[in-house]
Amino acid sequence: MSLRYDEKLDGVLPRVDKMQLLSRLRDDIPGLDVLHTDEQLHPYECDGLSVYRAKPLLVVLPRNVEQVQAVMRLAHEVGVPVVARGAGTGLSGGAMPLEQGILLVMARLNQILDLDPVAGIARVQPGVRNIAISQAAQPFGLYYAPDPSSQIACSIGGNVAENAGGVHCLKYGLTVHNILRLEVITVTGERLILGSEALDTPGFDLMALFTGSEGMLGVVTEITVKLLARPPCTVVLLASFDEVEKAADAVAQIIAQGIVPAGLEMMDQMSIRAAEDFIHAGYPVDAQAILLCEIDGALEDVQDDVARVEQVLFKAGAQEVRVARDEQERQRFWAGRKNAFPAVGRISPDYYCMDGTIPRRQLAYVLKKTAELSEEYGLRVANVFHAGDGNMHPLILFDANEPGELERAEALGGKILELCVEVGGTITGEHGVGREKINQMCVQFNEDELQFFHAIKAAFDPKTMLNPGKNIPTLHRCAEMGGMHIHHGQLPFPELERF
Repeated sequence: MSLRYDEKLDGVLPRVDKMQLLSRLRDDIPGLDVLHTDEQLHPYECDGLSVYRAKPLLVVLPRNVEQVQAVMRLAHEVGVPVVARGAGTGLSGGAMPLEQGILLVMARLNQILDLDPVAGIARVQPGVRNIAISQAAQPFGLYYAPDPSSQIACSIGGNVAENAGGVHCLKYGLTVHNILRLEVITVTGERLILGSEALDTPGFDLMALFTGSEGMLGVVTEITVKLLARPPCTVVLLASFDEVEKAADAVAQIIAQGIVPAGLEMMDQMSIRAAEDFIHAGYPVDAQAILLCEIDGALEDVQDDVARVEQVLFKAGAQEVRVARDEQERQRFWAGRKNAFPAVGRISPDYYCMDGTIPRRQLAYVLKKTAELSEEYGLRVANVFHAGDGNMHPLILFDANEPGELERAEALGGKILELCVEVGGTITGEHGVGREKINQMCVQFNEDELQFFHAIKAAFDPKTMLNPGKNIPTLHRCAEMGGMHIHHGQLPFPELERF
């Protein structure tokens, strides 16, 4: 689908002469690489969410912080908007360019600047791949905990922009819990330092504000991350169930026992079969659902927790519980889960990946309602969950070549997100709002809350030059949708009030 932001943002985005801007960039910033031909620009039309596309006016690829600052100063002077992009693996259209804007690609700032194994920290540039940090820290027995499924490709700068998580975020937290310091370039080219390597920093916690801000407040040019010691013992259990609801209930029961797994993931039968055909992880393909539960820590503690988790799983109705026999099998179990998205891509011409978060106790209910919505819209849904923290990733299967299927997929995705809000959840856990979920922002937040978001944006970017048209809807847009805020601070279903 082609989306012209020019039409959506009339009166906001100025019309810019492309060749004049190209000339200014080349003259004012020596050594800056600028892409401008159609052949050069087409690869940057979308991020990992390829449903929406727009060709940027120009693409710039800075090699250092000074060039980033110079680009921001020039863009601010000329009045041209800027969208920052990392590796392009995002799944909400947040890094999709503007047809009348500059796409600022940070991929060439890809150096690990310093790694201190004694302090347990690393200073890295935003283009460094997530997994590269752990690879660099491995000789010291350290690693970087947040591990999105796209970690072999996604960049740490993009992780900060979306506050990414991963399969181990239940125990070790999201990006915001694993970073200490950010260097940020403002819309006017000023360099800011947020946070510090100390345990606490005076003043407002602006680092947390920037983490997950989706490139709307500034451009991240350096990140200081925490490194953790690898646990001495790690064990993964794989439990199979004949009903999805039993697996969902088992998740809540494990947490209720006071056990905090390093990871607790759930897959339904469609995603199980797709992953097994693709990866050959050893999954039971006849199961309606599986849970992957990883326990780590000291050997004695792990042995005790594994025994307790096995008891909980069988009591919840597990048909079989297998413990990975060795490190190779543990890696295979996780490889199937981490490759679930591309695996599903092998069984459908297209799929639409959603990202909502719900209270764990509502997993069974939401899965049941999602199945009903799937039948109503006539589209299959494969379910993959960060079940431990209620972060769900329904994959809606469709064929964009079939008239109306894309529109039905979008509508079904919106209904699933609204369902998340109805049960006390949120429309995103780690993929962000971007272009994809901007309408659902009207569902989750009321007018006062949206005005507050706009006030924060204006404090850092008063002319709305950083990633305009994304993330925060205008009040006019929400009014056109009928003021869809769902529960006005009240839980909508009486049966949920007891929670």
